[in-house]
Amino acid sequence: MQIRPATEQDVPAILDIVAPILRAGDTYAIDSNLSDDEVLSYWMGKDKVTLVAEEDGKIVGTYYIRQNQGGGGSHVCNCGYMTSPAASGRGIARLMCEDSLLRAKDLGYRAMQFNFVIASNAAAVHLWPTLGFEIVGRLHGAFMHPTLGETDALVMYRKL
Repeated sequence: MQIRPATEQDVPAILDIVAPILRAGDTYAIDSNLSDDEVLSYWMGKDKVTLVAEEDGKIVGTYYIRQNQGGGGSHVCNCGYMTSPAASGRGIARLMCEDSLLRAKDLGYRAMQFNFVIASNAAAVHLWPTLGFEIVGRLHGAFMHPTLGETDALVMYRKL
């Protein structure tokens, strides 16, 4: 598997992965009624470096890396990761996160923070601590899950 910067040719595959996940409304705190253009603006915006995980010529995952805050917080980055449902459970998210940790350091970041990990997202809540992230905050009932109602959101952080 190769992880590389996304190109214009990757846009349809990225949209196929990202749009259904955002529209499900159960793991990202973003409007679930986004148009395709809005999905792409969110995932591939000018404030982000967007990458893809490619296996045998097929995009199996994507992630972005961006500055988490400006000014005095600009040394901390933030990432978002999504894996194709067909490739789920094969360690793609782990590989993308490992890649992002290296790239973040190369980009000059000193830490990575996940601002709003939905507590019901069992895969993320399990995976991120195995990669060195600590839960540094819990926002009780901060996310309105479409089927579970008020759900906690976790803030996770690690130094690079």
